[in-house]
Amino acid sequence: MIDYTLTEEQVALTEMARDFAKNEMAPNAAKYDQGHDFPWEIMQKAFDAGFMTCNIPEAYGGGGLSNFDMALLSEELSAGCAGMFTSIMAVSLATTPICLFGSEEQKKKILLPLCKKMALASFCLTERESGSDAGSIKTKAIKDGGDYVLNGSKCFITNAGVADLFTVFAKTAPEKGARGISAFIIPKGTPGLAIGKVEDKMGHRASNTAEIFFEDCRVPAENVLGRPGLGFIVAMKTFDKTRSSVGAAAVGIARAAMEHAIAYAKIRRQFGRPIALYQMTQSKIADMAMEIQAARHLVRHAAWLSDQGKPCGNESAMAKCYATDMAMRVTTESLQIFGGYGYMRDYPVEKLMRDAKLLQIYEGTNEIQRLVIANETIGPVKE
Repeated sequence: MIDYTLTEEQVALTEMARDFAKNEMAPNAAKYDQGHDFPWEIMQKAFDAGFMTCNIPEAYGGGGLSNFDMALLSEELSAGCAGMFTSIMAVSLATTPICLFGSEEQKKKILLPLCKKMALASFCLTERESGSDAGSIKTKAIKDGGDYVLNGSKCFITNAGVADLFTVFAKTAPEKGARGISAFIIPKGTPGLAIGKVEDKMGHRASNTAEIFFEDCRVPAENVLGRPGLGFIVAMKTFDKTRSSVGAAAVGIARAAMEHAIAYAKIRRQFGRPIALYQMTQSKIADMAMEIQAARHLVRHAAWLSDQGKPCGNESAMAKCYATDMAMRVTTESLQIFGGYGYMRDYPVEKLMRDAKLLQIYEGTNEIQRLVIANETIGPVKE
């Protein structure tokens, strides 16, 4: 029997995250949505609260949270500001491969300092011509003595321009395709690593997203995660753990949009009555509530499976795909309830709608999630 009743610790975690989102993130969301400044002060407060290192085991100074705990945290923080949430959780995305595949020496060298002083990190996989097709990346890492020399580029990398640490995927044996990919830990300031264009995005504008270039970037062989050729597995196992948090973020954005829509519907009067009393409005809100709850259950089930060490690739794909599609629907309908006001930046729902869109794209597009789900559901088929 699966019991999703929250423990006292989980209730406290949820309340702490909700307070942080309400008091630190939401009041500053519109300001940083302008995209001109990075919210360093809020990132420091998030670090002090333990949110940036919550996935790292306690043995290395982190919070040691489970994936279920991370889902609770992600829902609350994303409701405050999706862009700030993305910057915070990108650190977890970058450190998860180290937690899963790093040697004891690597964990002590990298994770312990990250838990003592605030620093951001980046997960560097996507390239211009290989987004969903991660196995076709072009960045190469050629062995030269005791080092690897990297050449290539990455794009759409969260925290790239503000990170102190990069988890980078490159081909060490190009002829082997996906089996020739390796994962590297590369610190900021490594010669040959350069930050390119900072992207001007539709949503998540509080987060920094930029290109990264590698030109004869020399990295010690001791910085390889796991072993050479294991990189694709490193990436996929990482996504299995983190996709439920993306789904949880979608739940948080949708919940915030619904709450704004309900509050507005109670005070907006048409034909002499609050629009909350009209069946059309009630039907929209009822659908929102059902879909949010359904997505929340999918997310928590996927996170629970991961914590139990059970196969969860299919369930993680379902949770991510359904929840993020749901968030797009809910934010769109919430904006509709606001009418013309919803389209204006003076009101919060247009930002939530813009933020929801990215969740359908990053950490594997929803088209790719549907391929994963279909392949698992249909099973083998003879040509």
